[in-house]
Amino acid sequence: MSNKKGNISIHTENIFPIIKKWLYSDKDIFVRELISNGCDAVNKYKRLSSMGEITSAEEKNFKIVVSVNKEKGILSFTDNGIGMTEEEVEKYITQIAFSGAEEFVEKYKDKMGEGNDIIGHFGLGFYSAFMGADRVQIDTLSYKEESKPVRWICEGGTEYEIEAGDKTESGTKITLYINEDSKEFLDQYKVREIIAKYCAFMPVEIFLEDENAEKKEDEKAPEAINDTNPLWQKKPSECTDEEYKAFYKKVFNDYQDPLFWIHLNVDYPFNLKGILYFPKLKDEFQLVEGEVKLFNNQVFVANNIKEVIPEFLLLLKGVIDCPDLPLNVSRSFLQNDKDVSRISKHIVKKVSDKLNSIFNLDREKYNEFWDDIQIFIKYGCLKDENFYDKIKESIIFKTINEENVTLKEYLEKAKEKHENKVFYVSDLEKQAQYIKLFKEYELDAIILNTPIDNNFISFLEYKDNGVKFTRADSGIADVLKDKDVKEEDNTEKDKIIQVFKEVIGDKMKNYSVESLKNEKTSVVILVSEESRRMAEMQAQFGGGMGMAFPEERSLVINDKNPIIKKLMELSSDKANKEKVQLICNQVVDLALIGNKALNAEELDVFIKRTNELMMEVLL
Repeated sequence: MSNKKGNISIHTENIFPIIKKWLYSDKDIFVRELISNGCDAVNKYKRLSSMGEITSAEEKNFKIVVSVNKEKGILSFTDNGIGMTEEEVEKYITQIAFSGAEEFVEKYKDKMGEGNDIIGHFGLGFYSAFMGADRVQIDTLSYKEESKPVRWICEGGTEYEIEAGDKTESGTKITLYINEDSKEFLDQYKVREIIAKYCAFMPVEIFLEDENAEKKEDEKAPEAINDTNPLWQKKPSECTDEEYKAFYKKVFNDYQDPLFWIHLNVDYPFNLKGILYFPKLKDEFQLVEGEVKLFNNQVFVANNIKEVIPEFLLLLKGVIDCPDLPLNVSRSFLQNDKDVSRISKHIVKKVSDKLNSIFNLDREKYNEFWDDIQIFIKYGCLKDENFYDKIKESIIFKTINEENVTLKEYLEKAKEKHENKVFYVSDLEKQAQYIKLFKEYELDAIILNTPIDNNFISFLEYKDNGVKFTRADSGIADVLKDKDVKEEDNTEKDKIIQVFKEVIGDKMKNYSVESLKNEKTSVVILVSEESRRMAEMQAQFGGGMGMAFPEERSLVINDKNPIIKKLMELSSDKANKEKVQLICNQVVDLALIGNKALNAEELDVFIKRTNELMMEVLL
């Protein structure tokens, strides 16, 4: 053939510099694109062979070889797929955005059936090579009989040369003469790292070789560095628990077993495969470290793409492979498409179905998982009400009596004592006094001690108007009252309140006197649920809400308590004024300690007062 020169044809405008510099978000992505092109070429060869288009008896061991030659500054990619004729090189290489894969699928769509494992759709992937190279050379030989080898050379501009090549086997070799800014791609370990990132599960075996390395006589045959048949491509019935666990540990570098997993395997109305894992957590904040890898025909696209995987599911770890996704030209981002929404909703449904299945079929196991999955479920409900509607019957709560109950079960059990009111504790240590009271009165409260619970209970109240969540230190007085004590004249109660008001003052928003069942309880501190939530919300936003929301506290005084009775006797004599003040302050501070930590100044006063009271007793 005679040498030929020409100019690269660009369909719309001269976008070649853009392709070279800005088409892809990551520079190393050209390795993925060139290996993907090799996979396409091999898959086309296999398809044509299966359809009888290739009649040669040649048995091929299909593969892609990536070669590094640091001394010569060369990085090459070789496949033994269908190759190209001179006309095809001019058509598919020199005319940017004329996709060979697209035309191939169109031509053979009637024979290909449901499967479509041709990766390329845009005709731009090859030109990513110029992101790291000053010069690119293609050597190719078509599978077609009597084809001649072709060589295409481009120095990085719009001019190219085509001449006779020297390939003897069908396939294509792309040679990159790496530029000064990209010498890192001549490091074998760097290239291996990139292949592991993007091509670990491509469907054609990939081999990496260092042309400068010395060959040893007893050297073993090289092994492919990718897994051509990843676990998600198999049917769930063909996979064992050990395989799922091993795959998880290998892909996500986690030494712990996952809690459980969901194997996605959908053929209609779209093609979707994948595995989503619920990881075992070391602490509640690890959920933000989730990682869901998105693949397109076993080619890695990106992590955590929110258009496909709802934000709350990104708290999980897993792989999703969906050839039907409408990727843009760089395969890095999704175009807007109604199918994306359908895929996203399907994934959410599969996750909720799995959780409901475990809840209904193995409640004990579900209870064991709860600590690890509760933040994920609560966050998911807040982000997606459809998810809540699907999962609401499987939301459980741990109680202070060490039970696991649903909201419905809790309310049913407590309806005779406090209908539609859900008591909860948020700190088992700080609220120990109230927990003790609850147990003494045979009451139960759920434990809500995660950072997301304040928002979650507001959401549940919004979804079910009849339910009200109340922390144990708020509104408990009603259920602690001794119902057998008849209401008497309020005169005595007013006296008690007056005594405490004169001493405590505006430290408390409200004062009340009740006859509590337990005579040992002198006073109880109640915190307004509304004011506490507002104060917590303000703290959550760093105090930037523009106004202060202090917690409103109320004091409930038990008129059945011996200390209170003795205090009222002392208060009738003005000579006991100082002693009354000491006792009032002491019982209130003791109650406050059970509700919150005293600050340094308050604690200092409390200690001095305690010493003073002890001196009173000793003298």
